[in-house]
Amino acid sequence: MERIFITGADGLLGSNTVRELLSRKYKLKALIQKGSKSKTLEGLDIEFVEGDLLDKESLIKHVQGCDAIIHIAALTNVWPIRHEIYYKVNVEGTKNMIEAALSNNIQRFIHVSSASAFGFGPKDQPGNESTITMAKAFGLDYVDSKLDAQDVILDAVKERNLPAVIVNPTFMIGPYDSKPSSGAVILAVANRELKLVTSGGKNWVYVKDVAVGISNALTKGRIGEMYILGNENLSYKEATSLIAEVAGVAPPSIKVPSFLVKIAGRLGSLIGTVSGKAPKISFPVAKISLIDQYYDPSKARKELELPETPIKKAVEDSMQWFKENGYAK
Repeated sequence: MERIFITGADGLLGSNTVRELLSRKYKLKALIQKGSKSKTLEGLDIEFVEGDLLDKESLIKHVQGCDAIIHIAALTNVWPIRHEIYYKVNVEGTKNMIEAALSNNIQRFIHVSSASAFGFGPKDQPGNESTITMAKAFGLDYVDSKLDAQDVILDAVKERNLPAVIVNPTFMIGPYDSKPSSGAVILAVANRELKLVTSGGKNWVYVKDVAVGISNALTKGRIGEMYILGNENLSYKEATSLIAEVAGVAPPSIKVPSFLVKIAGRLGSLIGTVSGKAPKISFPVAKISLIDQYYDPSKARKELELPETPIKKAVEDSMQWFKENGYAK
């Protein structure tokens, strides 16, 4: 297995994954959107092809000559809350990638899903790959569409012998977050813009560890299995305090009552609906911020040799990259 076709290569996860793959001497062919500048990939030895996940025939042609596919690309916005575009990109796009894989006799298909496809739990009993999902309760088409895309992959494994392994990252932070996406919380704390914390928490993971897990899945793991790629379960208070320590600033100190968070979310959703602009917080996101979304990544540690880099290191590397690229002082 030498040549890898990868989608979503210029995002946070993709930018780190391609570097891990190149370090292992794989040859890479990356699908990018037409007109994309892909600044985080400049200077890398990658063959770029412009294309669209919704153009099945072009995908089949682009994948020719490749041995494996890593499918990262997805629409990850949480606003608007509901929109058919999530299903077109995340579900129909995945179906098209499956056709490209089967038409070209791909040896392995790594599908990047999300840990939200599984049920979560408290720190003393975190969710795992067998915990029944509560994703549909969030009311977000992004989350629902990712779950549906995962089901499409599992069906293709059973019915069409797709050689797929599914990986389910938790909340990733690290360098090359050019949007920024998850790193926005790091910048908000470092720039003293975030003063409030909610009662919930989540599982945090260094994006470079996820990249290693994905790369290992090319040769490790079991076909048709799902693997949570995560690390430390931290409350928002613990996480923001850690970020503040690395940034050398005071941590957010005001814990917002749950009812106020929900009110803010309802107002945000209303304002966003009326204005047509994404609010700072919507009602579904407000509800999620109050939940302990903790997961157990032990299966991936055992079968995919997932690393366990401390989250403090992930924050430090994020901050360093943001400073070097003009996002932070």
